[in-house]
This record gives sequence, C-alpha cells and structure tokens, in this order.
Amino acid sequence: MELTSYHSAPCCHVVNIRRKLVSKSLRSQWSKLSAARKYGVVCARMDTKRGHLRFSNRHSFGPRNFSYLEASISFNAFGGFWNVDSRVLRRAYDNYVIDGEEDARNISERGKSVTKVLIPSLPDEINGDCGAPGSSCFWEWKPKLNVHYAKSGSENVSSPPMLFLPGFGVGTFHYEKQLKDLGRDYRVWAMDFLGQGMSLPFEDPTPQFKEGFGTDREELMWGFGDETEPWANELVYSTDLWQDQVCAFIEEVIGEPVYVVGNSLGGFVALYFAACNPHLVKGITLLNATPFWGFLPNPMRSPRLASLFPWAGTFPLPTSVRKLTELVWQKISDPRSIGEVLRQVYADHSTKVDKVFSRILETTQHPAAAASFASIMFAPQGQLSFREALSRCQMNNVPICLMYGKEDPWVKPVWGHQVKQQLPEVPYYEISPAGHCPHDEVPEVVNYLLRGWIRNLESQGSVGLPLLEEPESLQYGISRDLEFSREGMRKLVRVQFMGTSYSLWNQIGSYIKSRFRGLKVKS
Repeated sequence: MELTSYHSAPCCHVVNIRRKLVSKSLRSQWSKLSAARKYGVVCARMDTKRGHLRFSNRHSFGPRNFSYLEASISFNAFGGFWNVDSRVLRRAYDNYVIDGEEDARNISERGKSVTKVLIPSLPDEINGDCGAPGSSCFWEWKPKLNVHYAKSGSENVSSPPMLFLPGFGVGTFHYEKQLKDLGRDYRVWAMDFLGQGMSLPFEDPTPQFKEGFGTDREELMWGFGDETEPWANELVYSTDLWQDQVCAFIEEVIGEPVYVVGNSLGGFVALYFAACNPHLVKGITLLNATPFWGFLPNPMRSPRLASLFPWAGTFPLPTSVRKLTELVWQKISDPRSIGEVLRQVYADHSTKVDKVFSRILETTQHPAAAASFASIMFAPQGQLSFREALSRCQMNNVPICLMYGKEDPWVKPVWGHQVKQQLPEVPYYEISPAGHCPHDEVPEVVNYLLRGWIRNLESQGSVGLPLLEEPESLQYGISRDLEFSREGMRKLVRVQFMGTSYSLWNQIGSYIKSRFRGLKVKS
C-alpha cells in the first residue's frame, strides 16, 4: 500500500509500504521521526531488503531526487503483515496515513499497490477559519448593463489572477468555496453573466406602463412590453455577448491576463473567449464544460439559414414567445423543479446545497428573470463551435486543463474524452464520485488540482503536475484516492489522470477488464 500526502503541490509526505507495514515497535523511535519534522517536507521509505525505514527531505518533484536524513529505524521484529499502527505517523503530521487492517486486506486481494493522497480541507468556519475575505461589487460595462462580480485575495498582489465563470442558472455564489479557499493564495474573481444571477437588469427593457399609471411595476414580468428602451435595442443574451463581457472585464477590471475556470456553460464561454483573445489568457480549466450552446444558427456563419427565424432573442419578446415563456417559467421556477435538478447534478446527495438552492430560487423571483431566460434560449449560436475554439486555442498554445465529474448525467465524461482525443497533451482529471458541478461538490479536490496545475505552468514545468510523482504517469496515466476531512468526517474521492497515450479504445478496454476482475472477485 502506498500513501501520499500533498498539503500543497508539489510538497508531499510519502510513505511507501510494500510487503510489510510499520508495527507498534516503531513507537520507541518517535524521537527520530520528530527530529526529522523540522524539514517540513519529509518522505519515509521502507526498505524491505535491508530492513530499515528511512526518512528523507524531498527537494524536487520526482521519485529519484531524495536527500536522505541520517536516520534509520530497524524493523526486524515485525508482528506480521496486518499489525499496523498508523497512529505513529499520524501524530507526525496531525492526520492519518493508513486506514487500517481492512484496507490492507482489500489492497492485497487486488494484487496491486494503491496510493492514497491526503489533501488540505476547506477553511473551517466552525473553528474560526473563515478563509479569505471577499467582497461583492458591480461594474457598469455599458449604459444600464451592470455586471455583478465577487472578488477575494486582493492583497496577494504578486500572485496570478483567476477568473471563475458560472454555469447556466447560477452565479458567483456557486464559487464561494473557491473564493474563500483559493483567495488565500491567489487573486480571485467570479462574475455573473448578463441575464443571470445578479447581473439581471435594474430596469425593464420593455416597460409596459409609463410613469403615473399607478401600477406596481415590481409585480410585473419585465421584458413583456411592446416597445424597447434604447439601451436594450440590440440586447440578446448570447455566448457572443458573454465572451465580449469577459474580455471587457479582464481588460478594465483585472487589467492583466488571467487563468479562466469555467463550469458547464462557463466552460464553453471560457474556451470561446480564449480562442478569440489568447493574449488575455494564461490558461483555462474546463469543469464539465458543455460542448455546444444555442439552437438557432449564427447570422454571421449562416445568414440565409438564420433569416428563416424571425426572432433570435432580442427585445421585445414576440407575443407567441411571451405565452410560451409564461408556461415554461412557471414549471422551471417551481422550488420542486429546482430541487429535482440539484438532485440530478450532484452525485453525492449528502452535499449541502441549501445556499445554492436559495440563491437560484431568489434569482427566479427577479422580474426580469423570465424574459432573460427566453432571450438565452432563443439566442443564436456563437461564431465558433466548441471544436473550432479548441483548435484555435491549440494553434495559439493556450494551456488547457480538463476536470470532469465522472457521474455527470448531462455532460458525461465522453465529452471530456473527445477533448482529450483532440488535444492529447493536455492534462485530464476524472473525478469520482462527482457530478456536473465538481467545484461545489468536491471543492477540496478541484482546488488542490487547480493549485498544482497553476504552479506547474508558473514554474514553466519545473514543478510537476499534481499527482504525477512518477514520470511515466504523464504518458500512461494513473489513479489516486484523494482523502480530506469535512465537518469531522473523512471523505475519499478517486481521481484518474489520463496520460498522453490515452485513447477511447484504451478507456473501453480498461473498463471491460475492471468489470471482469470485479466479477471474478465476487465469484
């Protein structure tokens, strides 16, 4: 059994335990281990041939680069394979390193070594650690078009900037766990797309009544009038509008190239934006990115086909669309419908989604929400397809990282596999159990991987990618069990890294073999 503890990539504590495990007799040698702790990053290796446990200071990211301390512990008299006392090493780093006897048996039965990685937990508010302080702001991009955004880590002036883009129907609140955690190391922003979250308009784009009629306009559904205000004449909530919004935000608010992270729709926009503005991008991470968006043809790409559709998301809404929108909106804005969607997209139903639920519900009650939803649904496709955007990013050498929740019922991993096929050199991490929103469901894992990936890029490759302590892993891939603590409970998540030699056929073959092995074990 092999266990690796990464508190911040690439720093790690490694315990390689092959045929035998450390017995209770190691307690007497605790002083030697304690003395080694002053190095901060310590590796312990079990030499089964010589019968010694050696501690080392790991200076670089690679299994061969070790500078051993002058400390060794004899373990000639072990009490057998199953006599495991994990408390010895657990005391060293205030966490555990071995789950116990049952796990060791399971690993032995599978006939292979398993690596478990201990990663940091999120800020613990119960114990007074609230993470990085944040703030909520508004930025007026154009007259009457106000963009809501949140930020944290402003004091980290020398650290790289990060921008998070949300999925459809959510907003900055969906990245609260990234703002509080990653904001301790980086400058972090998250924004609401226009027409969503808190970036809905402050005024009715098509007012139905003029001032003085005595009607409570707040109770009306905005956007259902017959005349459009001048500021909303060309308004349509499309991917082209959103990528322009992201570009202007980075130029005017952030002021320098950023790492862009997008989930679902946000992933599509992140890729689209990077393809159009590679000079503003340090790298992009796709979290279960939707590979397509929009149903109507783009007028720039297909003008004749687009002319067949008389309405494409602009204001005012046609009469027929208003009636359809009212019927559909009553259904999708119902709290029961929102709850059902959240149950679908989160693989682990023990994940607390109360805040997400309440914020989504709050957004649906905004008077502009229904008309904005109609505009989004009828907006034309972007000028670039997902695949074309990928090709442009590849041509411009834009760094890309892929992270996909394996149990996503909507954007299934096969879409991520296709991206990996097109760009075999990009890192691909498949997380399980995790659904459509891994950043909110398993933020500890996503934040850890993001930190490691950014450090790899910022160091120009001198720091290895997260989890890849073996050089050959980059080609062939590897699986790791990531363990962390949440609310006093231990959580375990499997992360599979797919190497450069990955192919869909290899993936199918591995799946069939694993299923066959499982049937043999059961029989």
